[in-house]
Amino acid sequence: MPRATLTADQIIGAAIDLLDEEGLDGLNMRSLGKRLGTAATAIYWHIRTKDELVRLAGDAIWDEVVLPDLAATDWRTAATAMATGMHAMLTRHPWLGQAFGSYLHYGPGKARVDDHSLALYERAGFTATEADQAAATILVFTLGAALAPASEVSLTRRLARGDTDAQQVLADTMTRAAEIASAFPRLRERIGTTGYADAPDSSFEFGLRAILDGFAARLAER
Repeated sequence: MPRATLTADQIIGAAIDLLDEEGLDGLNMRSLGKRLGTAATAIYWHIRTKDELVRLAGDAIWDEVVLPDLAATDWRTAATAMATGMHAMLTRHPWLGQAFGSYLHYGPGKARVDDHSLALYERAGFTATEADQAAATILVFTLGAALAPASEVSLTRRLARGDTDAQQVLADTMTRAAEIASAFPRLRERIGTTGYADAPDSSFEFGLRAILDGFAARLAER
């Protein structure tokens, strides 16, 4: 694709696709240029560094989070919808949670979600400071809940790049971990049922309800 017809939006879109398929380690200007049908040098005319590219791609996918109409629903329904939307977005793009630890993140996409989240909790009855704390609590919890599947995707990719059978390595590791866990009574009870080291089904929903129950209790105290 000639430099004159290449746009930043096309580059960001292709970068998101590449990140979804290959993760952070698989993103480089050469691979991205090949996907776009252009030389890597053409990309540098629009986006100068990988750090900037990850930031722009990471911000763009926040637009996938649907913002509920705060005037048409109660705060708790809106909070559940936003948190569930964020969790789904992070699960679709597992590289974003990992990128939070090594790349800067800011832009209109995330700012749009952050501002709506603050408005939600202020509308619920929290002060501005408490709204900050409530929004941050939900964000941290949602990021943490999405970390396990993201880590599994990243680990499987890394193992697959070597000369090993990734699935066999994971299976052998879980077997050894289960053998160690069998020495502990509560873990031993769960081996073979819920699966050792596996999060129980609906853990995200359970945790989110518990947090929102706490928020509701604080509001009720007033």
